[in-house]
Amino acid sequence: MDTSAKIQDLEDIKLLVDTFYGKVRQDEMLKDIFHERIKDQWPEHLQKMYRFWQTVLLEEHTYHGSPFAPHANMPVETAHFKRWITLFTATVDELFSGDVAEEAKWRAGKMAEMFNFKIQYYKDSNEKPIQ
Repeated sequence: MDTSAKIQDLEDIKLLVDTFYGKVRQDEMLKDIFHERIKDQWPEHLQKMYRFWQTVLLEEHTYHGSPFAPHANMPVETAHFKRWITLFTATVDELFSGDVAEEAKWRAGKMAEMFNFKIQYYKDSNEKPIQ
């Protein structure tokens, strides 16, 4: 793949998201968790992910919502987040280069770190996440 490609538009976001989730759906550690949650709603999930990354990376505000809430009660540990970010980073590096690609990896890493922290916090406390 030509890694001189830049993330510039929605088609690039779709390529990134589709490639990444294609890997997730085959990954031994992650696939069952995602299939259990998403079931047959993959087209809807992918559309939401396109809008999320379009908003975050292209500043085209098409995503509305709270990204943490759907993840709050997921049965995941730090190892799952490490695997997720490894796959995401590898996918970005395979497909793209440049400032927006670096931003995508940085933001994904921060999001994984925050989600992991919050999920572990709620598992270890009596508090319930805000839905």
